Amino acid sequence: MATVALALSLVVSAPLLAQPANDPAPLSFHDDAEERRFHALVAELRCVMCQNQSLADSNAQIARDLRREVLTLMRQGQDDAQIKQFLVARYGEFVLYRPQVESKTWLLWFGPALVLLAGGFAVARLARGRRNASAPADARSDEEQEW
Repeated sequence: MATVALALSLVVSAPLLAQPANDPAPLSFHDDAEERRFHALVAELRCVMCQNQSLADSNAQIARDLRREVLTLMRQGQDDAQIKQFLVARYGEFVLYRPQVESKTWLLWFGPALVLLAGGFAVARLARGRRNASAPADARSDEEQEW
């Protein structure tokens, strides 16, 4: 009976141990410029585990770790481009909210404009076709009026 009570209490108390870990030590900045640069940079970086959240918005443990990594890299003297390059080398282009314009990202950058141009061309062609189809009918009606 005691064994069943012990097992039941472990099952009931297990979710209490599964609480999300809090950040043990929040980030501290040397000055306002460093803080502004940090927040601007982490707002441009995507959490690699979360769905469509930036590093600044995410509460995932990996986002906390990456924020610490970004701050460490900033303090080592790396500029924003070097930090982004480091994260891209580690996690791929997915980590960037605004991927760089390269040959492999042309479709991503210019695809919507191409689809819009193709749609405009199709609409213009349809409108021209309807105008041409209705033009002979108007010509006949003009002939009938003269006749």
